[in-house]
Order: sequence, then structure tokens, then C-alpha cells
Amino acid sequence: MAGTHGYIKGADVSSLLEVEDHGGKFYYAYGAPGDALKILRDNGVNLVRLRLWNDPYDPDGTPYGAGTNDLTHTVILARRAVELGFDWLLAFHYSDFWADPGKQITPKAWQGLSGPALAWAIYDYTLATLKFLKAENLLPRYVAVGNELSNGLLWPEGRYPNFPAIAHYVSAGIRAVRDVDPDIRVMVHLDNGGKNSLYREWFDNYFACGGLDFDIIGMSYYPFWHGPMENLRTNMVDVAERYGRDIVVAETSMGFTLEDYARLEGLPEGRRKGMAATARLAERIEYPMTPEGQSDFMKDLHAAIQSVPGGHGGGFIYWEPAWIPVPGVEWANEAALRYTGEHGPGGNEWANQALFDYRGWALPALGTIRWL
Repeated sequence: MAGTHGYIKGADVSSLLEVEDHGGKFYYAYGAPGDALKILRDNGVNLVRLRLWNDPYDPDGTPYGAGTNDLTHTVILARRAVELGFDWLLAFHYSDFWADPGKQITPKAWQGLSGPALAWAIYDYTLATLKFLKAENLLPRYVAVGNELSNGLLWPEGRYPNFPAIAHYVSAGIRAVRDVDPDIRVMVHLDNGGKNSLYREWFDNYFACGGLDFDIIGMSYYPFWHGPMENLRTNMVDVAERYGRDIVVAETSMGFTLEDYARLEGLPEGRRKGMAATARLAERIEYPMTPEGQSDFMKDLHAAIQSVPGGHGGGFIYWEPAWIPVPGVEWANEAALRYTGEHGPGGNEWANQALFDYRGWALPALGTIRWL
């Protein structure tokens, strides 16, 4: 129950080291400089979420960027977070780069595997990673087995609608977590938190195919793409009652401005993808893209989570609140695009949805989170 384990007010800061390495600076709302993690902690954030990519480098050793979230970088951030008193969640992507509903690319080292051999690769990798973290006194309190699994994982073998394979592969990861420490809380995470039919179909089929038990259903909710807040609320209520699991909004964000930040990225126009939260998308949502609108969004999100019955409203994790616009920190570089087969361009898509403004100053929504 969420009441037993504590309400999560989290932040995914997986790109933080790269932002810092490229000159990003952070400040409290009153202007004093500070470490981004300390500023988050002092504003009530109590959990850090970190993604893990298997091998985010091309065959020549060139990193893919976007945080280069291999185990080395993850350990550095996890140690900083733990030393500051945060709980943390490790999000296995089971890919060498971004994994989401649009792409779930099997890691280079596992390509060609299928069936039991691929399940054993997941198990062995998950087990070895967690045993290493345990030896470093950095065992996470939470683990997400896969990331935004709406369309499956480890394509083509585990691609939707192949639920027997999906259940087999996810269960391999869960089994490894349980074998290291049965007290770790395990999350299974889908996107589109406003779409109840997705969650019913996915989890009904997962359990029907013998998928192993877990503790938390994670939902991504971005209002620009996933509909009104009421859709999220009704889905959380239904899913919590139907499956008896805690619900955590595992990724969320809201824009605070429509001002462009092109000059701060230092990229020519053809090299930058631009803002994900555009003026066109802003017309779809219930909140103005202002600092006040961002704060109101967080208040209402919290209220929606609190309305989940049975104490199953477990909290939220804000996605990449510290990804401010600094040159050199892009969602994908040329090496990464060759891996994914996408055409780009790169750049920072997220700066106008951070919890720090373009200068790195804490926004009012952080103060709101503190008092939720």
C-alpha cells in the first residue's frame, strides 16, 4: 500500500551529469546557487528515478549522449542521491538507448536471441546489475522492469500483441529482482495514462499469460498527448480497483513557457528538433503554459492521485526537471541516430517543461511540490 511505503514525489534526473558537464548551473528560487539534487530535495522531492541503458555506445566507443546512461553514470548519480537521503528507482530499458512505445530496440549484445535464450539474457543482466549495486550499498528501493511497455519490449520478439513473449520477458526481469531482494518494489510501466482500454487489455493479457506478480503499475501522463486529467484519474481508479496494485505516475511534466530557447542550445536550425510542448499542442490542454499553469497542474495531479481508493495512489515522478538548455546536451547525437535508424535532428526537446527556467532558477512549481 502507498500509505505503508510512503508517497513518492520523484524526479527523473538521468541527464543531470551531462547538463553539469556542459556548464549547466542551478539556483534556488531566491537566486542562491546550489546543487540541482539538493534544490530538489529541499523542495520536497524524495525519490530519484534513473534510467539504465545496456550499452549506449557505438562499435567505435562513441557514446550516444542523452545522459549516456550506462551503469557507470547511473552509479555516480545514485550515490549522490543516496548520500542526500533520496530513495531511488532504477528503470531498466533493456535497450542500448531510448525505449518507449515507438521503439524497443533489442540491445546489440542480445540481437539474434529469442525465446528462452533471450529471457535468460534479461534475467542474467538484471541479476548481475542488482548484485553489483548491492555490493556498492546502492540497491534501489524500486525497480521498473522495462520502460513504457505499451507496445512490448525487445522487438521483434516481444512486440505487441505477442503477450506470451511479453509476459515471459517481463517475468524474467521480475524473477531476477526477487532473487536479489524480495523487498524491492517492482513496477511495470506503460505510457498513455489517460487510456483505460490500453491498461485493461495489457494487464488482462499479461496475467492470463502467466506474468509474474509485481507491486506497482506505472503510468506516463503528459497532458499534451494523453488527454484531460480526468481521463487519467478515472483510469487510475479503475486500474487500482481491477488489479489491486499501487499506482504511480512514473513520468509526467507540464510546460512553463512557450518562449523558444534556440539561442541557448547553440545549434543551427536544421540541427535542432525544437520543443516537444509546442504552441499547437498547448491549445489541447487545460492549463496555460506559464509558471502558474505548471504549478496548478502539479496541484491537480496530486489531487487526482490522492483520489485513488484504498491508499493505492502512490505518487508521481516528474520527468527530467533539470534538463535545461545548454550546448552539447541533446536527446540523440549522430551515433545514436545510426543505432535507432531515426533521422533526427537532435537538440533539447524538454527545456520548456523543466522545473528550472532557462537560466537554471527553480520555478514556482517546485515550491508547490514541497507543500503537496
